[in-house]
Amino acid sequence: MPIVVNLDVMMAKRKISLNELSERVDLTLSNLSILKTGKAKAIRFTTLEAICSALECQPGDILEFKENEKKVNAPLTRTSMTNL
Repeated sequence: MPIVVNLDVMMAKRKISLNELSERVDLTLSNLSILKTGKAKAIRFTTLEAICSALECQPGDILEFKENEKKVNAPLTRTSMTNL
């Protein structure tokens, strides 16, 4: 996925534990853990706002867009072209 979650980096910079952040933003440890490990598929703006407020940071400090590495395709041959 091209969106990378850097929540663990910001938590380390602010020297805050997952337990403490969980209490500050009123989210369960499991939901914060899913977000922290990058397994989340979405985040509500209200959640992002609460996290940014607790960590005194910007959304861009937590979320980062990274381009997917482009796959190098093998050159087309007569055999591979017939399979298209």
